[in-house]
Amino acid sequence: MNTKKYLHNHIRTMKKSFLFFFCFILFVPQNSNSQEAADYFKQNCTSCHTIGGGRLAGPDLKDVTKRKDHDWLQKFITDPKTVIDAGDPYAIQLQKDARGAIMPTVPTLTKTKINSILILIEAESKLEKSQFAGIQISDRPFTEFDFKSGEEIFLGAKKLTNGGPACLSCHTVQGIGGFGGGTLAPDLTTVFERYEGRKTLATWLSAPATPTMQSVFKKQPLESTEILSLTAYFQQTLQRNPANTSTARLSFILFGFGGALVVLGIFDVVWNKRFRAVRKPLVEKNKLGK
Repeated sequence: MNTKKYLHNHIRTMKKSFLFFFCFILFVPQNSNSQEAADYFKQNCTSCHTIGGGRLAGPDLKDVTKRKDHDWLQKFITDPKTVIDAGDPYAIQLQKDARGAIMPTVPTLTKTKINSILILIEAESKLEKSQFAGIQISDRPFTEFDFKSGEEIFLGAKKLTNGGPACLSCHTVQGIGGFGGGTLAPDLTTVFERYEGRKTLATWLSAPATPTMQSVFKKQPLESTEILSLTAYFQQTLQRNPANTSTARLSFILFGFGGALVVLGIFDVVWNKRFRAVRKPLVEKNKLGK
């Protein structure tokens, strides 16, 4: 009797263990894919799209799978230009709404990854508020403090909370003086206009889409107060003309050339004195020998 009871309990335990293991196998890959899709969407899509937060450079994607089916969305995301060129009315309207801009093609986006993103959008669309509704930035009028704070952040006079580098390291704006800032990345004098105002620019700053910016700010994101200050500063720089980077480069080259001449002049003076200090005793010794 005890043996039968033992076997019965053992079989029940085995069944529960198998069921748990089976559920674990099913759940973990799905959860992993979902997280990968969320990470990808945050880093590559939120600079142009929200889910329930309104239009940015691109349309709000809330319930997009109700407007178009998965097959159409797969084709459009894979190669938007081809769909537009084929005369698709919906795709053409999207381009018009984006003021002629076409969503860039991303070679690394596979069908599997696109499908995961679409599933993510469907799930987020059902929520009262999606995590991708966009950054909540104040719509109050900018103050003089905002402008000044943004300028200090841009120039590096004010350190970023999470340790990111100053904008000046790679970018420039008109009127900052000196050598005109960095030339690795675009001139940001008119970036406020290019991103069509506060909301879109602030969203882009919260999750930059370019590979260089991603590598720098993924683990050192800007705080919302820093984003507000920079947005205010870029609204102010909009009144200036874009910087002439060729002039800044010429100034840098001339300064470098001038500095090199000064250093060579110093070495010449020092070396001549040293040469004479060694040569004079040798000449005098030679004369005495004669």
